[in-house]
Amino acid sequence: MSISTAEAQSILEENFATWVKALDLTVEAISETGAVLSMPVTEDLARVGGIVSGQALAAMADTAMVFAAIGHLQAPAAIATTNLDVQFLRPGHGERIRCEAEIVRAGKALIFARATMIALPADKPVATATATFYKP
Repeated sequence: MSISTAEAQSILEENFATWVKALDLTVEAISETGAVLSMPVTEDLARVGGIVSGQALAAMADTAMVFAAIGHLQAPAAIATTNLDVQFLRPGHGERIRCEAEIVRAGKALIFARATMIALPADKPVATATATFYKP
């Protein structure tokens, strides 16, 4: 049984911290191999110079990779981020940031994922991330 984008969006709204929900993330796709989320570029997320803050990008990447794990598991699960590494490539400008997350490998207790954040409409990568999740 696969999770629909509507179900994934409900999981986000019902289970994530208020400050994560304040990013206004939209689950655009979810499957056994990954997930795609997007976030509007707003003044609330901007730092000096009007670019999206690194903290917002890191939170988005972590959340997208959690949904990639949920898609892989085909069910909501209590998983914990054990490692998150983000590389910022260029300033995030534009209308939205799209985050494409994929499962690299999933074992019994650890799930490895990676993500790319892309500024739209320019369609240029602004950051990449990798993470390891623990599934008790």
